[in-house]
Amino acid sequence: MALRILVAEDEYITAFDLCDTFEEAGYEVEGPHAGISSAMLACQKEKPDVALLDVELADGLSLELAQKLLDENVPVILHSDPEDTRALAARFPGATTLEKPCPPAKLLDTVSRMLTPA
Repeated sequence: MALRILVAEDEYITAFDLCDTFEEAGYEVEGPHAGISSAMLACQKEKPDVALLDVELADGLSLELAQKLLDENVPVILHSDPEDTRALAARFPGATTLEKPCPPAKLLDTVSRMLTPA
């Protein structure tokens, strides 16, 4: 059974590029979700193995969802603009922050490291 990655990203081209990258690497993708409400609903239906969250979605910030997933021990990647990553890393030390745009190889390597038991 493939590992499930939730993708929450409101920029259409970026969202589908992320989904394609994960699907081609053999992951099951939930999304893309352009809004926080649909991403939260998807998480309530089935908890993902990893979540990739854009911080600013179409209908609000994903910070509450990020904290909820971290509290449930779901690895979270906060995918954001370079100027936001330092503040996000300080606020969410349990999450991984990646700057946009993130090369596919780095993204897949990050997911792989998060899913590999220490």
